[in-house]
Amino acid sequence: MKQEKGTKRIIIAIDGPAASGKSTTARRVAQQLGYIYIDTGAMYRSVTLKVLQLGLLDHLRRSPESVSDVIKDISIRFEGDRVFLNDSDVTAEIRDNRVSREVSFISSLKHVRDRLREMQQEFGRQRGVVMDGRDIGTVVFPDAELKIFLVADSRERAKRRYAELIAKCPDGGELPDLDVLEDEIIKRDRADAEREHAPLTKHVDAFEIDTSDLTIDRQVDIVYNLALDLQKDCR
Repeated sequence: MKQEKGTKRIIIAIDGPAASGKSTTARRVAQQLGYIYIDTGAMYRSVTLKVLQLGLLDHLRRSPESVSDVIKDISIRFEGDRVFLNDSDVTAEIRDNRVSREVSFISSLKHVRDRLREMQQEFGRQRGVVMDGRDIGTVVFPDAELKIFLVADSRERAKRRYAELIAKCPDGGELPDLDVLEDEIIKRDRADAEREHAPLTKHVDAFEIDTSDLTIDRQVDIVYNLALDLQKDCR
């Protein structure tokens, strides 16, 4: 949607646990508003992928501060829905199950969060962005005009993750059990909420939306309409 002349461009921060619908909602709201979409989860997954590629996971568990050597020269950029890590397209690789299992640990490291927060704030400096993650409204952009916190039942989120995996492996492949996926999601929730640096929490000003029984179209409409109302107030 083309913005009306004179309409102030705002920052929209969408936070929530894994598979709550953050990325899809953020991407579609950005498209409708003509905004830039920044997938911060993809940024943390990119760092996790780099660590795995270098075979440094066990080393970082023993010496977390050494991650600074991994990220000091890292470059992440977006081209539409594509994610590039140091100029390599990693869009598919960062969704691998092994990345999903380890991203919570990597994203808990202070050096990683500090470096990526700088990059995220630079992305949002021109306003007119929709950014999703787990600490966007509380740490990265606490002054965002619109803060959203999405939640959903863990079983429903496991079903969504399962559907994503089926879509990636239409031939059936090696798919994890639904109970295993739900257990992984619950563990990820706990790790995100209990981590020392920038834990997953809802900002006091955030609109909480339970997406368990909502279609994606409905949750996008809710966020989009909230954004339109705020843009009018900000003129």
